Amino acid sequence: MQDELNEFERNKVWALVPRPKGKLVIGTKWVFRNKTDSECIVTRNKARLVTKGYSQKESIDYDETIASVVRLEAIKFFLASVAHMKFKVFQMDVKRAFLNGELDAEFYV
Repeated sequence: MQDELNEFERNKVWALVPRPKGKLVIGTKWVFRNKTDSECIVTRNKARLVTKGYSQKESIDYDETIASVVRLEAIKFFLASVAHMKFKVFQMDVKRAFLNGELDAEFYV
């Protein structure tokens, strides 16, 4: 949990502010998960702070979703281009990639 909170602070993606009047505040919850190996032995415990998206209200913010993730079509296009140009592809995992997305609105959680 502390690792997750440290990443929020390191990336400067949040600030503690007084609760604003007239603004929707989205609740959060911690999600815990055990990562296991092929023999079902727990190798790592993970904790993620997630928003309670189900608290959205229809006709107010029901049709708005925020997810800074890549689309499958973009991956297919990228791999087709790489194969055509005979480039090498290397894979890496970016922890907390959603923290790098640019938003043009304010959200209160």
